Order: sequence, then structure tokens, then C-alpha cells
Amino acid sequence: MRLGALLVVSTLLWGASASAAPYQLAPYKDDLFAYPRILDSQFDGDYLEVEYDRPRDLDARDAVRGERVKQDYVSLDTDAVTADRTVKFGRKTISYYAVGKVDGGAKAIVVFVHGLGSGRDTGVDDWIHGGNFNRIKNLMMRNDGVYLSPSFSNFRTGGAEEMRDLIHFGSVMSPGAPVFLSCGSMGASLCWRLIRDDSVRPLLGGVLLLDPVMDGDDIRFAAALPPAERIPILMTGSREDTRVGWKGQRDLFIALKKAVPDYPIRYVLFSAGTHGLSWRMVDWRTTLNWMLETKGG
Repeated sequence: MRLGALLVVSTLLWGASASAAPYQLAPYKDDLFAYPRILDSQFDGDYLEVEYDRPRDLDARDAVRGERVKQDYVSLDTDAVTADRTVKFGRKTISYYAVGKVDGGAKAIVVFVHGLGSGRDTGVDDWIHGGNFNRIKNLMMRNDGVYLSPSFSNFRTGGAEEMRDLIHFGSVMSPGAPVFLSCGSMGASLCWRLIRDDSVRPLLGGVLLLDPVMDGDDIRFAAALPPAERIPILMTGSREDTRVGWKGQRDLFIALKKAVPDYPIRYVLFSAGTHGLSWRMVDWRTTLNWMLETKGG
């Protein structure tokens, strides 16, 4: 009963905060992490093809190719505000890392939903994927937010229920803070379960679907949402992804744009790179600020 009442308050505060002064993420190493050359732009900029150049974006960026980024891309200041936590819901215990406002009072919550064969450790590894996980940790720490990297049991109903409970917990700890789901590969299927959850959707400020597994039912659900319930969505893919494939992703993006032209969705296609490249290349700050502006507006 008490948790339910707090969730109602959290949702109301999120609505109230949307009308206050806009909250945006301040720059952090934008010169290193911003998108390089744009090769193509369509749908008024909602569709971008971004150049991926291995000599520049992989070889010159990493000290150990594909395993350890150069020091310039990393700040370990986040170590001072990182906690390894567990929270119990009934018989279930969820383990998660938290970075930033770990004890509540955050202005925004970013939740990393890992893909198949990955785990919560991946989401806080400072050195892989070109240092991009370190960047999101720093962005949250430096902007009064919190970044969560949890474990969950599966990509089906059980895992979705665990993430639902964690999101509710985070929203009680940080009332009014929009929740952003960052979902990789198979993790996107779990995130669509959360989008469909009537108790979660009002808390969401946006969803990042990175190299996602998804289908037409997902897009049809989004298209049917009333304007006030539309969740800003970023989809990303890369031209050399043979595991999931980018053409199907692009077609789903176009299908939603045709069905609901003003739906807040963007698609970023990287000109090369295999499955998982999005974790290295996605521009967290540009994306989250767009979502904050869209949801708040």
C-alpha cells in the first residue's frame, strides 16, 4: 500500500517537473564522443547515417584494440560514487550497480538492460566499448543523476517483473526523476515488455534500443499509444550487423513514421561495424537531452 502511494506521488511529480525549468545534461568530453561525420539525414534529422571509420574510431581510440580504451576517454572520478547494491522484493533479490546519486534524490535515472551473454558488470566497465560506459556514468554523476546496471533472471516475464520492481524502487528513491532504459540487443525484448506495462510507462522518459531485437508488434503498440503516453525512442544499428540486421530495424522505424509522422523516434545507422558497435558509438548526451526536451515539451 505504501509503495503504491509513493509511486502515484512519483508519477505526479514527474508530470509537475516537466513544466518546470528544463533539465539538460551538461557537456562532458563531447569532442571525443560526439557523432563524427553525418553521411545521410532524412525525416527532418530523425534518420541519420553516421560514419564509422575503424582506423579513427577503433584503432586510434583504443590502447588495446577492442579491449581497453585510451586514458583520455576515461575519468575514474565515478569510483567515489559507485555502489554495489542488492534490493529484495518478496522472495526475489536483485543485484545492481549504482553510480551517482546512489541513495536517492536523482534528477534522472538511466537503467542499463544488457543483452544475451552479457551482464551487469558490462554496464560499469570503464574500458570497453571505447569508454562509452564510462561516459554515461560520468554524465549521470556530473548532472545529479543515477545510473543503474542490474542483473535479471531472463528476458521473459520474470526478468521484466524484476526490472519493473527495480524501476519502481528507483522512482520512490528519486521522485519525479524520468527513467531512461538503455537496452542492448536481446535486452530490447525485455524493454518492450516494460513499455507495455501500465505501471512503468508513465515513469519512462525515453528508451534507447541499441542493435535491438524487435518486431512489428512492438511498432504497432507504439503507434497505438495516445499522444500523452508516447515514449521517445532511439533505435540504432550498423551496416555490418549480420546477427540482427539493420534493414529490418530501418523498416520498423519507417513504418512507425508513416503510421504516426510526429511520433518521437529516431534511427541512427552506423556506416560500418558489427553487432554491438552501438555501445561504442551512441552519443548519450545528445540522445538523452533530446528525450528530456521531447518528454518535457
